[in-house]
Amino acid sequence: MKRGQTPSQTVGPYFAYGLTAEQYGYPFTQIAGGVIAASDNSIRIVGRVLDGEGNPVPDAMVEIWQPGAGFGRQGTGSTQGNYFEFETVKPLAFSATEAPHLTAIVFMRGLLSHLYTRIYFDDETAANAADEVLKALPVERRATLLARRDSGSRYRFDIHLQGEAETVFFDL
Repeated sequence: MKRGQTPSQTVGPYFAYGLTAEQYGYPFTQIAGGVIAASDNSIRIVGRVLDGEGNPVPDAMVEIWQPGAGFGRQGTGSTQGNYFEFETVKPLAFSATEAPHLTAIVFMRGLLSHLYTRIYFDDETAANAADEVLKALPVERRATLLARRDSGSRYRFDIHLQGEAETVFFDL
């Protein structure tokens, strides 16, 4: 008898209980927070996870990974106005064909598997133009991966799960 792959299971909604507990008012400490690396040169990345109709998803969890700095995890609970927010230092490019970026992973109810994406920065024009991953995408889709500087050291990056502005997600 040939055996097939074990089916996936829906992710969540257990994240609020164990992984982002403090943000949802539970009386125990969460595993990670929104500060990845803090310094005088820190940047903030603020955004929402939006469904296909543009409505904020109130119980998603976003993880940001940054080589050399670590990771952070934030829920999008109503106590934060359905936003996630990370503080870190702006990453460096590791080569001439890779622009500064962060890896983001989205977990939420209803997903059979988490979603992987990248966060690039809109003020890194030359580096973004040389980035091999961005160049492999259709021109009209590249903007979905750009965090936009909206004031000082603050960047805005919304993750669209579906629709015209759907964020590019990667198959890993």
